[in-house]
Amino acid sequence: MHRIWQMFDPRRTLMALFVFLFVLALVIHFILLTSPGYNWVSNSTVQAPVSQMSAMPASRTVN
Repeated sequence: MHRIWQMFDPRRTLMALFVFLFVLALVIHFILLTSPGYNWVSNSTVQAPVSQMSAMPASRTVN
């Protein structure tokens, strides 16, 4: 393993890795923002069904 770090400069290698991972994270987030199902910024089209919501759970009868 030490021969790999003798061939490559550790600072440049780790910096390149961090930049690559940051760009990859940005690309993934922008892809998700462009899809309507996973866009968390403008969620005006997706609403919870109000008819299935209730303030209290259904009452149970205890024998």
